[in-house]
Amino acid sequence: MIYSILGMIFLYFPEDKREYIPAVISFSLFIIACIIVFIWIVKHSRKEEKKFKKIEEEIKQFDRKKK
Repeated sequence: MIYSILGMIFLYFPEDKREYIPAVISFSLFIIACIIVFIWIVKHSRKEEKKFKKIEEEIKQFDRKKK
């Protein structure tokens, strides 16, 4: 509890609200980058899933021919 109180000492709320502009810009860029990376990961995982299913089907066909 004492650590949370001590952490509040360093909070700074500026009187001039224009000082928030750089923080909003950097936060927005970070969020956009996160969204782009998330979309890229989803697309990449779908491609990998298709490759895996193709390999799985080849293995199944090979096993059928073997029997």
